[in-house]
Amino acid sequence: MTRLDTPPSTLRAWLGLVVILGPCLLVAMDGSVLFLAMPAITDALTPTADQSLWILDGYGFAVGSLLIAFGGIGDRYGRLRLLMIGAAVFGLASAAAAFAPSAEILIGLRVLMGVAGATLLPSALAILSTLFADPRRRAQAIGIFAATFAAGFAVGPIVAGQLLTRFWWGSVLLINLPVLLVFLVFAPVLLREVRESGVGRVDVVSVLASAAGLLLTMYAVKHAAADGLSATGSVAGLAGLALLIWFVRRQFRITHPLIDFGLFRSPVFTIAIVTGFLPLAAWSATAYLTSAYLQSVLGLTVAHAALLAVPGAVVLTVAAVVTPAVVARIGQSAALIGAHFAIAAGLFLLLFAGDTGGAGWYIASTAVAGIGYGISFSVVADIAVAAVPSERAGSAAALAETGNELGNAFGIAVFGSLAALLFRLHGPDLAPTLGETLRLPALAPVALADARAAFVDGLHVVAVTAGLLHAALGLLAVRVLRRSAELGHPGGDDPGDVHQIVGGGDRHVVEGV
Repeated sequence: MTRLDTPPSTLRAWLGLVVILGPCLLVAMDGSVLFLAMPAITDALTPTADQSLWILDGYGFAVGSLLIAFGGIGDRYGRLRLLMIGAAVFGLASAAAAFAPSAEILIGLRVLMGVAGATLLPSALAILSTLFADPRRRAQAIGIFAATFAAGFAVGPIVAGQLLTRFWWGSVLLINLPVLLVFLVFAPVLLREVRESGVGRVDVVSVLASAAGLLLTMYAVKHAAADGLSATGSVAGLAGLALLIWFVRRQFRITHPLIDFGLFRSPVFTIAIVTGFLPLAAWSATAYLTSAYLQSVLGLTVAHAALLAVPGAVVLTVAAVVTPAVVARIGQSAALIGAHFAIAAGLFLLLFAGDTGGAGWYIASTAVAGIGYGISFSVVADIAVAAVPSERAGSAAALAETGNELGNAFGIAVFGSLAALLFRLHGPDLAPTLGETLRLPALAPVALADARAAFVDGLHVVAVTAGLLHAALGLLAVRVLRRSAELGHPGGDDPGDVHQIVGGGDRHVVEGV
């Protein structure tokens, strides 16, 4: 039995938001929680260099490749139902991964966690959009959601650092269980089932094509960045691109597409989706590399390294929370532009971090870049949900979150591989990574100094490359969005303008509580 939605009470809406924030925090946190744990995992499971990368980014690959598919499935068959199933699987996979006996099994379980995580984000954000009838309160709630998502990425290494000083590496995954248990108990009470009405079944062919195309393309990019061009990687990449092109063309032909590509008529929406990708790529790569820098180059303990990450995490979270108020004053366009320039400035500060000292420059870098990261996360989420009628919110949210997760996975795969390549070219040529070099017996002081200097050089190149990309995107945003405003296109400085992209009502069906 279904009926039209009636707005929930204010108290119930905010309690529902609190419940939704749990899975959101975990999905984001599990994208970064293993950064500081990798030395302990390496000692326990002895993965190869390639397996180490897959342990880190296999999760992000799975989430990114399936978000679009699960966003559409949740819209049609029930977002709350999908949330409950995903939370249960995420918890079981986390518990099993914490006790993984080998690198191969850990990789497989991390991928399963990613599959479950892909069910959580779009449905959670879509349900959130139905809890608040007032647009301003909805914007505030989305800002809190975005801040929690951003904070999850930022605090992952911090939480891991505290746990690793007391427990074994698997503890960083077991912390998921109590949060998910609370969600599974209270979600059916505080949240309502919401699904899109008046549409056909999910186009299974589109689901398979989008997932396979993204996965093959990401695999090809990672393989090429880490090992160079090969027949296997090239074939995978071409097949993935072909599937994605076919998928896009199919969306224009079918009646009920997984993605409404008409959204990209808005320059603000388009720049926002790119903004969802690039900052996560820069953040994940530099967070991973600076975690190794603080421990393996500066010689800091895990706890000390985690403590140094706190200021940047606080700045990032606060920036995401206050962004809706900032956008109300300066507009989405200015916020998007400012985010890119702030991130670029923060990344360039890493150039002053050397192999003999640089903890202060690291803190300054994360604090300055954190302003841009927080703004970008919040603006992207708000634009995605505001751009569509609420019954399509899951698909739009999935598109925005796909950019985030693909950025997270590509950042480690591409920028991380670039740093590894530079280490192999300029290091002492004793082992493929800094961590493996430092574990060699009787390592000469000169070789140790060369290894650390080579790693820092790689970190600098990654920071400059990512910073230049952000500066270029910021300049492009200035040009494109200014032209859009002059022509009077949707997506100007008024956050509400994005609604004009799709038109239509605010129709959705909510099952009885």
